[in-house]
Amino acid sequence: MDLTPSAHLDTFPRDHLPPREQWPDLLFGPPGPRYPERVNCGVELLDRTIERFGEGRPAFRDGSGAVWSYGELRERVDRIARTLTSDLGVVPGNRVLLRGPTTPWLAACWLAVMKAGAVAVTVLAQQRPRELAVMCEMAAVGHALCDIRSVDDLVKAEVPGLRVTAYGGDASDDLLRLAARRPPDPYEGVDTAADDVALIAFTSGTTGRPKGCMHFHRDVLAVADTFSAQVLKPEPDDLFGGSPPLGFTFGLGGLVVFPLRAGASTLLLEQAGPKHLLPAVAEHRVSVLFTAPTAYRAMLDDVDAYDTSSLRLCVSAGENLPEATWHAWRERTGLRLINGIGATELLHIFISAAGDAFRPGTTGVPVPGWHARVVDAAGRPVPDGEEGLLAVRGPVGCRYLADERQREYVRDGWNLTGDTYVREPDGCLRYVARADDMIISAGYNIAGPQVEEALLAHPDVLEAAVVGRADELRGQVVVAYTVLRDGLPRDEDTAEALRAFVRSRLVPYKCPRDIVFLDALPRTATGKLQRFKLRA
Repeated sequence: MDLTPSAHLDTFPRDHLPPREQWPDLLFGPPGPRYPERVNCGVELLDRTIERFGEGRPAFRDGSGAVWSYGELRERVDRIARTLTSDLGVVPGNRVLLRGPTTPWLAACWLAVMKAGAVAVTVLAQQRPRELAVMCEMAAVGHALCDIRSVDDLVKAEVPGLRVTAYGGDASDDLLRLAARRPPDPYEGVDTAADDVALIAFTSGTTGRPKGCMHFHRDVLAVADTFSAQVLKPEPDDLFGGSPPLGFTFGLGGLVVFPLRAGASTLLLEQAGPKHLLPAVAEHRVSVLFTAPTAYRAMLDDVDAYDTSSLRLCVSAGENLPEATWHAWRERTGLRLINGIGATELLHIFISAAGDAFRPGTTGVPVPGWHARVVDAAGRPVPDGEEGLLAVRGPVGCRYLADERQREYVRDGWNLTGDTYVREPDGCLRYVARADDMIISAGYNIAGPQVEEALLAHPDVLEAAVVGRADELRGQVVVAYTVLRDGLPRDEDTAEALRAFVRSRLVPYKCPRDIVFLDALPRTATGKLQRFKLRA
């Protein structure tokens, strides 16, 4: 399939796509989506949604209760888009870095970048100057829109040629002041090709080495038209909410793309940890919740203190959902968590199931429009019931920004996610471990997440992470890092009690040789466990 003529004047995005022979195969058509050759996802998510549902419906709200209608959102987005092109000199294809807490203004900036035909590079407000400098260099970023509260570290990054425009401040050249001077006339949106790059998303750092993932305008719509439309099935009256920042594609999809595509609304919270989510659900009547398994587990102790009756869909992703957490949430709330696996490389969730179609202990089945299989190291499918590598393909595929690791991720047209899975006879896919999390001890293969699940079944264990440590005799030994409930002794007696508990559930060779007690486990901002830090 040849690329459609680009609307980009700055050709960097297409110039740095991987060679076509290294791309994965793409699937379009029933049950997956199809798109015309020219489409702008910002126009589709905002203007086309307004055509279907009208301007008066709520689109965004914040923690203070302020509400933006779809009409107000479009006017603000269009003013920012016109400011980008008229005042700041942004041309289609330019990379624009976006940085700040999760607010309606950050989301509006992202939509404006889409409509202007530029390429969004949304990063975290917590990332430090060195991290920001590396990403700006990799993506050749020339412009940045930054919340005034998050400007300092971006300035300290000292990116050559970067023009930083702050928003939310008092300066005369503040983005919002510049935008307010622009006429309120509709901004038509650049006529981008469906396969023009819309965003570059950097991996969240579970390995410590970032990769830039390049996604097209049609990709943004495809994740909404597969997972959201066909598994979640949101309704226009839904209010979405959750914890993932917009700098991660889990948050971008769940808190911006999916609700706008459905004509629904979103609660965008600057503070969205487990202690903040339950009060926000109760106060604002959130109906669709996105967060990580760790947060659902952390909320169990307090869930009875809040009115969560508005919730109808709870999505768990970012890491494997322990079966014990699924059952505990069901018992306390009556709701079935919707498990899912996604990847920055594939933009969002591609294996999941909801309602009666979901079987606890599994991730689910391929989302309509996606295919998945379990293969061996040579790429050959393995029989049901045998462990292997998860391979997927669908309407979105991995395209790294000028990175040799493209050859590792895409093989024979399939995306290899780096996860070890088993396909059960009923077609459900069961997570075993990240391929690099498999511990080999004295010839035995031990999946760290299985040992973690056994530990998490103990009522005194809040969090657990299991890794392998080099051992001269056994090759590796199993080490468990745990977070206990407050007030419990962190001593050998407690460690031995936990080992005995694990031995009662698993074969003895899987029992942790060492148990280390920590105050907290190292995680990314979306809750992903950073095992590489524990191995180090």
